[in-house]
Amino acid sequence: MFNRPRLLLGTARWLVALLPGLCCAPWAQAQSQGLEPWRQALQQTAEQAASQLNREFGASARVMVELGQADPRLRLAPCQRAEPYLLPGMKLWGRSRIGLRCVEGTSRWNVSLPLTVHVFAPALVAAGPLDNGTTLSAEHLRLAEVDIAADQGGVFTDMAALLGRSLARPVQAGEALRSGSLKQRQWFAAGTQVKVTARGAGFAIAGEGQALGQGLDGQDVRVRFENGRTVTGRAVGEREVEVLL
Repeated sequence: MFNRPRLLLGTARWLVALLPGLCCAPWAQAQSQGLEPWRQALQQTAEQAASQLNREFGASARVMVELGQADPRLRLAPCQRAEPYLLPGMKLWGRSRIGLRCVEGTSRWNVSLPLTVHVFAPALVAAGPLDNGTTLSAEHLRLAEVDIAADQGGVFTDMAALLGRSLARPVQAGEALRSGSLKQRQWFAAGTQVKVTARGAGFAIAGEGQALGQGLDGQDVRVRFENGRTVTGRAVGEREVEVLL
């Protein structure tokens, strides 16, 4: 599955490195024209940043960085030097923003511009419209280029990871299958005999018991052993529970 965290730190680095070139623009013009005169410089910097991401993701990905429109009513005081910056806590994935602040001028203004990061890469999509509850098989899926940053949730490239999974909602033809599209996998039902593996630093102990609840992937479930003792572990596989000590 292809998740977004791979991009975040690298994106921050190349954007920080490339954006300082914007400080050379004639910011004093902003008094009467807002930010529009610098859109070309901003777009060029964004395209350079995209080329850095292309190298980071490899030939299979196509990255685009799109600057949005500033508020047309925006009017700024003259500024001799302004610096771009990354907004604290703002992830550079999908819809985001870039900050611009005046550091040398009559007024220390501070504004932000919308930014959209598109990452187009091969992923599994629905071959046709699929209803809620559909159990996925090979004929339901095909590989296509999608914008993996356009929505929440990781996408899939390995068909084996989707076969037999059930949809939690309807999916349109051509729509990427994401982690949020799927019902949570149930590894076993309540009352099933399961293998329990307790893991600690440098050791592992295995035993068997009866699940007291259904085993949903990654969720806690209680298991009772023959001696009546119960433990709580995490459902990690077909009739498998893991207890971390």
